[in-house]
Amino acid sequence: MAKRITRRSFLKKSALGLAALGSAGFAGGGRRISAPHVKNSKISDRMIIIGIDGMDPKFLHRFIESGDMPNFKKLMEKGYYSKLQTTMPPQTPVAWASFITGTDPGGNGIFDFIHRDPSKFLPYLSTSRSYDSEKKINLGKYSIPLDSGRVELMRRGRAFWSVLDEYDVPATVFQIPSAFPVEEDSRSRIVSGAGTPDLLGSYGTATVLSERGESGKDSSSSRTVVAKPVNHEFVFKINGPANSFRTDNAVTESEVRVQRDPTEPTVRIKVSDQEVILKQGEWSDWLPLRFALLEPLMAMQGMVRIFVKEVHPYFKAYVSPINIDPTEPILPISSPSDFAAEIAKKVGRYYTQGFPADTKSLSHALLSDEEYFQQARIVLEENERALDYLLNDHDDGLLYFYFSNLDQNTHMFWRLMDETHPQYEPNASPEMKGAIKFFYKRMDEALGRVMAKVNNYTTLMVLSDHGFVPFTREFHASTWLTENGYTKFFNPKKMEEAKFFSGVDWSRTKAYALGLNGIYINLKGREKNGIVSAAEAKALKRELIQKLSELTDPQTGQKLCVGVYDSEDIYSEAHRELAPDIMVGYSSGYRISDPGAFGEFPRGAFGDRTDKWSADHCLDPSLVPGVLLTNREITLKDPGLWDMAPSILQCFSIKAPPEMTGKPIFKA
Repeated sequence: MAKRITRRSFLKKSALGLAALGSAGFAGGGRRISAPHVKNSKISDRMIIIGIDGMDPKFLHRFIESGDMPNFKKLMEKGYYSKLQTTMPPQTPVAWASFITGTDPGGNGIFDFIHRDPSKFLPYLSTSRSYDSEKKINLGKYSIPLDSGRVELMRRGRAFWSVLDEYDVPATVFQIPSAFPVEEDSRSRIVSGAGTPDLLGSYGTATVLSERGESGKDSSSSRTVVAKPVNHEFVFKINGPANSFRTDNAVTESEVRVQRDPTEPTVRIKVSDQEVILKQGEWSDWLPLRFALLEPLMAMQGMVRIFVKEVHPYFKAYVSPINIDPTEPILPISSPSDFAAEIAKKVGRYYTQGFPADTKSLSHALLSDEEYFQQARIVLEENERALDYLLNDHDDGLLYFYFSNLDQNTHMFWRLMDETHPQYEPNASPEMKGAIKFFYKRMDEALGRVMAKVNNYTTLMVLSDHGFVPFTREFHASTWLTENGYTKFFNPKKMEEAKFFSGVDWSRTKAYALGLNGIYINLKGREKNGIVSAAEAKALKRELIQKLSELTDPQTGQKLCVGVYDSEDIYSEAHRELAPDIMVGYSSGYRISDPGAFGEFPRGAFGDRTDKWSADHCLDPSLVPGVLLTNREITLKDPGLWDMAPSILQCFSIKAPPEMTGKPIFKA
């Protein structure tokens, strides 16, 4: 087979080719090119983008000044740097959807982590929805689908890689958020990121294996399985997804066998056809879990990591959420479908769950700070191996690589770094106090490896979607709406017992809160039980915006919001109907509470933040800009995330399609 000759390698070898292309202005296939102004270069047909979720401008400057980030310092001094405007709201799926599509949220239809179907009043993950097979035939206890179910990508707008596809520009995109499920017709190589669920369809549900406790003790992010030993041997049954091939949708199971050494802090664990010996305090590698569907013909496979917390006197282990196994993906996590497996073959299995660091298990004390830090480092090391492989594999076109590490770990470790934070722990170890700096330094090391692969034909871009501020006070938005008469209960005395708006009297409710930044009007003709007319809604929005804009925290005297926005004023029209009616831009230190975001009603409108999730970015976008560094001259003032897709196309001399409302940032 003839060796593939890339445009870059051809141009490097042929001075005549350079001259000819420069004079004619055309490349093969009729694609017009012009010489982009890459620093110290005449032409570029190669681009590397490192997307670092949550890199904060303040921290970046601090760690550069302390000498901990020499590679970022070099790029900042020799290239170009700017703060990067983020979206309203500055949430991960919203921000990266705008990066992908070159539009504001109104153009891509992503406004929060969760949306709701107003006709049914059911919540769903904003970036994807799953649907069962519509045609089935029942044979005894089995239900055989006659057509396939589907998972639908809810992000609207064209992805920049689909435009690159049209111009035969190869693109590799690794774990970008808001891209699950991966479009099957994509010609680019893609692995989905944030928004990819675990095998249970959640954002991450861990399991605790325990010798003591109550089996079935579950929370929104974990469940407990209890087994008693027989001669130091335990048999645990881990529940998988519901079996869609059964008429009763019975939950599938997979068995984990644990043999405990009678005297030593060591166990032998058998999962499926694999065995591993672990000491107390050790993590396993990825272990496959198989769940029977149509025995013995069909099964689905996931994978877990197991951490042995305690062996004696009582056994206890943490089991990670059941990730989609990239070697046998049950859902569309890559394009082509075997690309995720190709990477796993080269670097080993890796987290496919969109939010891989298990922050909830730290919040709920399933993992200690030190244990969580170990798990977060495992995620990072997997990312680094994947980056090295894809860098070595990248010859021309676009390579985009995503790191989630700064985002998740800044959320969790701010409290240990900031002496002014109410949750600061003065006796925490130096390692834990320096955890955020650790991850920033590892990003710098990753950038160093990337820069070693950058030549005169390569445009390099490093960016983040938002920054961070501390999170110390919670706002129970649902409770405030109730206290002010906008949300009504049949029995107000049972308000604090509500779960997802149970007990709400919709016949008298004018507005409700759902999601991290949104407030909805109970609009007649749109909501399932709407009562507010379109004419009344305008005045009601103005009233709510004014009250929230003036609201102060009675404990601190600080204003709750920097800005409160009517969605009609800030979003383009294409998919604005999906947006909350009002978007709340919280002040530094504030955010909606977790229960307040999901239809619960804690006592009082304000409260202290006690969760270890101690920093956030889901507030006013003016407070949490991202960062942008590049080796190519930036001419657009105050660039935003929505300008990135047109700028990617600009690097390959492709004009952005009209639906991309962002502007190219580079010197033409």
